[in-house]
Amino acid sequence: LMEAESFKEQGNAYYIKKDYSEAFEYYTKAIDMCPKNASYYGNRAATLMMLSRHRDALEDAQQAVRLDDTFMKGHLREGKCHLSLGNAMAARRCFRKVLELEPDNSQAQQEVKNADSVLEYEKMAEIGFEKRDFRMVVFCMDRALESASACHRFKVLKAECLAMLGRYPEAQSVASDILRMDSTNGDALYVRGLCLYYEDCIDKAVQFFVQALRMAPDHEKARLACRNAKALKAKKEDGNKAFKEGNFDEAYQLYSEALTIDPNNIKTNAKLFCNRGTVGSKLKKLDQAIEDCTKAIKLDETYIKAYLRRAQCYMDKEEYEEAVRDYEKVYQTEKTKEHKHLLKNAQLELKKSKRKDYYKVLGVDKNATEDEIKKAYRKRALMHHPDRHSSASAEVQKEEEKKFKEVGEAFTVLSDPKKKSRYDSGQDLEDDAGNMGDFDANNIFKAFFGGGGGQGYTFEASGPGNFFFQFG
Repeated sequence: LMEAESFKEQGNAYYIKKDYSEAFEYYTKAIDMCPKNASYYGNRAATLMMLSRHRDALEDAQQAVRLDDTFMKGHLREGKCHLSLGNAMAARRCFRKVLELEPDNSQAQQEVKNADSVLEYEKMAEIGFEKRDFRMVVFCMDRALESASACHRFKVLKAECLAMLGRYPEAQSVASDILRMDSTNGDALYVRGLCLYYEDCIDKAVQFFVQALRMAPDHEKARLACRNAKALKAKKEDGNKAFKEGNFDEAYQLYSEALTIDPNNIKTNAKLFCNRGTVGSKLKKLDQAIEDCTKAIKLDETYIKAYLRRAQCYMDKEEYEEAVRDYEKVYQTEKTKEHKHLLKNAQLELKKSKRKDYYKVLGVDKNATEDEIKKAYRKRALMHHPDRHSSASAEVQKEEEKKFKEVGEAFTVLSDPKKKSRYDSGQDLEDDAGNMGDFDANNIFKAFFGGGGGQGYTFEASGPGNFFFQFG
């Protein structure tokens, strides 16, 4: 007995020096010599708690109070172990027992409050989870973990909610911490899988779900996630295959079906929306394609490909302001040569769209031949010639004169191959030659219709509003 006491004293000395491993060795020697002494178990329980071995500490504390039911410190330590492990109900019973033995024990009074607040946070978290208020759950679990630092259940719930909030690195690190201490924890394996699944690493995710189910065969969430992951991957691949083979209607259908599988998988769904948008643009459904790209961006703000696809659709619709906005966003995010080129091109198209459209003025297509341009000029110049409107009101005369000038301006540019190519490429904008200076529409008209002093053409009125043209 003397020897056991001396082992205990040595253990105490190490404990005071915070050398808990050595203290543990000596308390164990004391227990081996004298296995019926409650205080030895109590001391070793305290040491194990300092070593964060809460389960082992709990066993020692329970053994201590089994040997001596009036051992106040034993009940207190048992309660603290229960609380650290997240068993707040059991913890409360132990602290109540302490207060029966010692009604004024302030430590036990405080611990009862701690246990009560853990129970309260658990209840709030449960309600939060049902309402899908995952931020609330994370908040509650952080509070609860202040008292229940070794509770895997709370940590896993927190990790799962972090994953649901898209905070994958944090969720991964919490789950990995648990797996370091307990490699068979099915919940932690499930959360790791969930993070990978939500980050669109579907094959890896499935491996974790399968492992989780091996550890906990009735893990419903893991089973469902596993099924969703496999279904999502298969549908997406079928859609991609149909797209590559040029079966756009089928691809559109498959991507739409894939989007119904799991609304929680933000990243994969963003890709699916973008893919469906690409199909939409191939099917010339530009508005639908833009809408799908917008949905993809809503799910993933950083999704460059969706911005690029949407910008291209805006370009095709000649909505250049929107295209420029998207290309600017892309270029700010990734300053590559190609992105710069796309942005510059959209800015140029926007500038071009704001200047006079000479093709529109002449009423011809952008790919019109020289001949068509001449014909169009002939028709429009005669239609808007001031002589033809000499008897109209001043307002109409002014309007027609303006149109006559525009037609002349348009013809001057589009009938000259050099000017036309500069106009088409937008080069005329670069060096501000957009203003035609002091050109004279009448001179162009005369040059076109040939002849000079009066013998070229005359406008004659035959009755109000009817004209016929006579060419000399």
